[in-house]
Amino acid sequence: MTVRILIPATLRGLAGREREAAVEARTAREALERLAEIHPALRPALFTDAGEVQGFLNLFVGSKSLEEIGGPDALLPADAEILLVPAISGGSGATDAPAEVPAEKVTLGNDEILRYSRQLLLREVGVKGQKKLKAAKVLIIGCGGLGAPLALYLASAGVGTLGLLDFDLVDETNLQRQVIHGTRDVGRPKAASARDSVRAINPKVKTVVHQTRLTKENALEIISQYDIVADATDNFVARYLISDACVLAGKPDVFGGIYQTEGQAGVFDARRGGCWRCLYPSPPPAGVIPSCAEGGVIGSLAGLVGSIQATEVIKLIVGAEEPLIGRLILIDAWRMKFHEFRTKKNPACPICGEHPTITRLEEIDYEEFCGLHKADEDGIPIDSITAKELRARLDRGDRIELIDVREPHERAIAKFPGAKWIPVGQLARRRDELDPEADLIFLCREGKRSILAARTIIEAGWRGRCLNLEGGIDEWAREVDPSMPRY
Repeated sequence: MTVRILIPATLRGLAGREREAAVEARTAREALERLAEIHPALRPALFTDAGEVQGFLNLFVGSKSLEEIGGPDALLPADAEILLVPAISGGSGATDAPAEVPAEKVTLGNDEILRYSRQLLLREVGVKGQKKLKAAKVLIIGCGGLGAPLALYLASAGVGTLGLLDFDLVDETNLQRQVIHGTRDVGRPKAASARDSVRAINPKVKTVVHQTRLTKENALEIISQYDIVADATDNFVARYLISDACVLAGKPDVFGGIYQTEGQAGVFDARRGGCWRCLYPSPPPAGVIPSCAEGGVIGSLAGLVGSIQATEVIKLIVGAEEPLIGRLILIDAWRMKFHEFRTKKNPACPICGEHPTITRLEEIDYEEFCGLHKADEDGIPIDSITAKELRARLDRGDRIELIDVREPHERAIAKFPGAKWIPVGQLARRRDELDPEADLIFLCREGKRSILAARTIIEAGWRGRCLNLEGGIDEWAREVDPSMPRY
């Protein structure tokens, strides 16, 4: 039986940029096995070393989850279509803590009635809902692409207190999508820049700046001050930490994620459904899912997904009947298609299940859990070479071969002289093109995908020496050749 598999943008770099594949299979496991045979670089993204389907990967057959049809070994229906849905990778510095103001004691002045009149006219909001908005306290974690529309729309809607948490500074590459910041904000703390934009839109909104990194030591202290948490981050460490903290604090977690032209949005509330861990029990292997900094993103997609998050926050505050709890929305912005899937609580979830084993955030090393520690016991260690060391070896005429594993559109931005271009997904089948006597030096934009590439070729049987250009061509442009464009 022919099964059609839809491949998301986050995994296409390992699948020759293919959007879909047709395979002969009777079960979902067989379908994934056939897919891995077609695209060997995909295997670590599909299966664990023990041969189980990866925990960060959800499969939907039509509109039903894999569990609903009986698991990976259940027979598929005729003309089955499988959609792969991986997870998307994104304090002490606070001012006064937000004050408690019960909604029933909130009043609206005439100026506020005028400002919010278009919402007051909505039966779903009205005066009662607007008072709830004014009394609400929402924490936005991440003041970047998703946090920008979140903060702007929630401030415009009259949410009384907005917590803005971010430890980063504004840089020029942010301005393409992080519309809460302007050119004059480059170099400023993002949280402070976002605060100023919020105040400019609605001075009646109280802003609480948390210019700090969220950690397992401060997460509960900060999150417990708010009614709702909006996750606008861009990395898996933060996703799991935020979700776990929200479960322990009893707060809703309004999630959004974007990559290239695709996005996800949903609401997790362990009191009424599942949590992030229920949907994604384990993170992807380090390097498998690229970040927006590596793969890029269309700026308006951040606005689209962030606006969905803002809408869900407003719905939670006013008590809408159908929030996104128990539902996940997938967005293909380039083809403007939306898919919705049901999610549910996992009874075996270690933090919100029937017998939780996680009771304190301090019990978990989130970086180790997400595979970010330098000592990566599960991966083949790859030696590095700095940009200056590579320059010296090139000047000496050493026998080396440069392998550029970036995408074609990235090479159009900045080409590395003398490098052979082989995308990660093609390395295994094109290894005969490589010089077995030379040191292979892999390079990408930041030196992350190139580590995955080196491991891929070694796992395919390569016996020569493989090195990773530390910091990628971005480091080369900063340290060796300032004429090379940075992106």
